[in-house]
Amino acid sequence: MEYISNNLKDTESLAKKLADKLCGNEIILLNGDLGAGKTTFTKALFAVLGVNDIVTSPTFAFMKEYNAKYKLSHYDMYRVESEDELWELGISDNLYEKGVAVIEWNKFTQFPEDKKVISIEIEKTGDTSRKFIIKEVVK
Repeated sequence: MEYISNNLKDTESLAKKLADKLCGNEIILLNGDLGAGKTTFTKALFAVLGVNDIVTSPTFAFMKEYNAKYKLSHYDMYRVESEDELWELGISDNLYEKGVAVIEWNKFTQFPEDKKVISIEIEKTGDTSRKFIIKEVVK
């Protein structure tokens, strides 16, 4: 599926459409350049799912958790060197729990068999416009 967002309101609308299809057992991989809107999309998705906290990118913490409609995990792997580092830190354990995980700058190569993995490529097409390409990852 391809979706064009011309502004934040459009991005929030896309987040709502995706949230309506989630069952609480998904991993969402967000790909795109710096400033493409990965964290902005995550904020919109988590707001729709009931997070009232301020959602920020966990660049230095690597992962933050939120409780809402589902247990939500937000990963930012920009500073992670390899998948082995994630296992050593123990933050990969959340992938195996019920809930929704959103991963920016993914470094995982394997995912739990019982999880649906969704890849979202975000391309900056203008100051406020973005192109989202959404597809299910076949494991």
